Amino acid sequence: MIFRLVVGLLLFAGVLCFALYIATGQVSWRQRGLVIVKWTVLAGLGFFAMLILERLAILL
Repeated sequence: MIFRLVVGLLLFAGVLCFALYIATGQVSWRQRGLVIVKWTVLAGLGFFAMLILERLAILL
């Protein structure tokens, strides 16, 4: 549940950065948004990889 909350807040922060980019036109907001979304996706992939490995460990 905590992981879902953290990922949700990070995605919200990324969307907020993109909204600020659209509102202000400053490229730095777009870059920050891309960095936040990139690391959020990587964290999510890592989390799901961990879940899959746990399931495989039970089967072996």
